[in-house]
Amino acid sequence: MNPFKGNIISKLPQTGTSVFAVMSGLAKKHNAINLSQGFPDFPISEELIDLVNHYMKKGFNQYAPMPGVPELRNAIAQMFQKNHAADYDAEKEITITAGATQGIFTAISAFVKPGDEVIIFEPAYDSYAPAVEVNRGIAKYSKLLFPDFRINWDELPKLITHNTRMIIINTPHNPTGSLLTEKDMKRLEKLTRGTDIIVLSDEVYEHLIFDGKLHQSVCRFPELAGRSLLLGSFGKTFHATGWKTGFVLAPENLMKEYRKTHQFVVFAANTPIQHAIADYLGNPENYLSLGVFYQQKRDYFVQAVAGSRFRVLPAYGTYFQLLVYSAISDESEMDFATRLIKEKGVAGIPVSPFYQKKDDNKVLRFCFAKREDTLQRAAEILCKI
Repeated sequence: MNPFKGNIISKLPQTGTSVFAVMSGLAKKHNAINLSQGFPDFPISEELIDLVNHYMKKGFNQYAPMPGVPELRNAIAQMFQKNHAADYDAEKEITITAGATQGIFTAISAFVKPGDEVIIFEPAYDSYAPAVEVNRGIAKYSKLLFPDFRINWDELPKLITHNTRMIIINTPHNPTGSLLTEKDMKRLEKLTRGTDIIVLSDEVYEHLIFDGKLHQSVCRFPELAGRSLLLGSFGKTFHATGWKTGFVLAPENLMKEYRKTHQFVVFAANTPIQHAIADYLGNPENYLSLGVFYQQKRDYFVQAVAGSRFRVLPAYGTYFQLLVYSAISDESEMDFATRLIKEKGVAGIPVSPFYQKKDDNKVLRFCFAKREDTLQRAAEILCKI
């Protein structure tokens, strides 16, 4: 094919291939145990698969309504009422998305104008800043305090200006597994009071919380909920990341604006999967049991690497575990992670790419959403390093 001869001006000049794709590609090339990209290697619910098949055979294969099928929006409304005593109108305040990343991009595109500032806590999931930049917004960064990854409440107020349009929060937090507390949410509520700041709350791991901790969703704080778009992911919840089905909750005035953009980004999400998940949510145990399920996997992995030279950092949510390797090597995170794949056969993710300036704390992220035999094989290798 003849290449384009004109001048290409990149809207994302500093953006390359995602670190997830890079490390997973290396893992495949070197036949390494892949604990890098966050996807399970065990089967999803047969019941859920049967439900999708059922709705496909019944003919639910054409476009869903733009906001999502009513049955699923109603099921989500009931779930949030039951779990958080939060009331969202299924018709006007809930939209189904083609995954949470699409929901994030659409939310930023709908509200961030050229010159608007968006505060991002880092290490940060890698889709936030590019979505801001492609919409000609300005990303401003606040570093979570290492090693427990708490918000720096002394710094945050100084970042807010009259141009601050949005603050993006993520709890449980990817890549660190930390949680925002009730005190954090109340401080954020107070900090944004009387402003035009919108909060984008990424809560895709809401059901994957450990050690008896409670998920402090924005919807639990009425004043904060009134300025927030809340994102969830059924792909994460039900171990089906390839289904790319998520949702956004927001007050009617924000959702009305959100949907103006949503309809031109994706229009509608997968129809039979929406119907299937609506039925599956009818049994709350299908999601309420996940915290215990994943805590057992976290504990199994942590115990398996206990004899290694890696230092374990606490993980209170998500399905990721951070390990510090400073006692093993002074290599950069990317170099150490690459060598771990090529020479040892285990793939993790360096945390440095989650920082704007590639901060290097000698930490790798490992996904424990795997079968026990997978975790055991990986741990045996890590313990020999």
